[in-house]
Amino acid sequence: MASAKYTELGAFLRSRRERIRPADVGLPSGPRRRVPGLRRDEVAQLAGASVDYYNELERGAGSQPSEQMIAALARALRLTADERDYLYRLASRPVPAQGTAASHVHPGMLDLLSRLTSTPAQVITDLHVTLAQNPLAMALLGDQSGLHGPRASFVYRWFTDPEARLLYPEADHAEQSRTFVADLRAAIARRDAKDDEAGSMVGSLLDLSAEFAALWAEHDVAFRRNDRKRLNHRTLGLIEVNCLNLFSEDGRQRLLWFTPAVGTDSAAQLDLLAVIGTQAM
Repeated sequence: MASAKYTELGAFLRSRRERIRPADVGLPSGPRRRVPGLRRDEVAQLAGASVDYYNELERGAGSQPSEQMIAALARALRLTADERDYLYRLASRPVPAQGTAASHVHPGMLDLLSRLTSTPAQVITDLHVTLAQNPLAMALLGDQSGLHGPRASFVYRWFTDPEARLLYPEADHAEQSRTFVADLRAAIARRDAKDDEAGSMVGSLLDLSAEFAALWAEHDVAFRRNDRKRLNHRTLGLIEVNCLNLFSEDGRQRLLWFTPAVGTDSAAQLDLLAVIGTQAM
């Protein structure tokens, strides 16, 4: 990467860091802060990077950041879509298409997610690619970061990877499959007819999964808005929850949050989830 661009990248990161208040990203302000905005170690923590690595980026030194790291920094620093694209170009990386795991998270949804600290919540795309999770969602559903290509979509994994189905009791698999396919058809209908990402995903699933092909041929269509579902957890066992959805204006992203199902023990189980975290995952 050209040194001038790398220097600008560091200066841009520093300028964005200094404008954010800790409360904006769910961090305590503390009585004695010597710097405006966030500290470098706080940005590193939010982006899942080491402090030394982030320090190098701000100094305009070190290695070229990966596309995944740029996406994480954009979310940590609450960048606008234009700012995120600028960051990719400064790093000499291609700006990712919408709908991928590196998609720019809707700012309002990211703000809501940071405020949902007592219930599992995550932001996904309309193709069920997870963009951001809070710690409780990671504890309940597993850490879904680090997945790329078609496998980043949970729907794709549901029909191609038997391990994805371990999240739900076997008795619920048929209904989950039917619901996923109907939701996918509704989501794709809202996209452009020439959308390569959606078309490629459906084409692959038709080739790889006879179950998907049979359900797709039924032409059922229904957005997945509010569900009551049962989830398997390795430590806590079966947890029954309500899954609620908040859609972005264009329908391309959804904020999901999970609440205890009335008449079950799930409230106590979710309280325990906050204690054990991801250590059993």
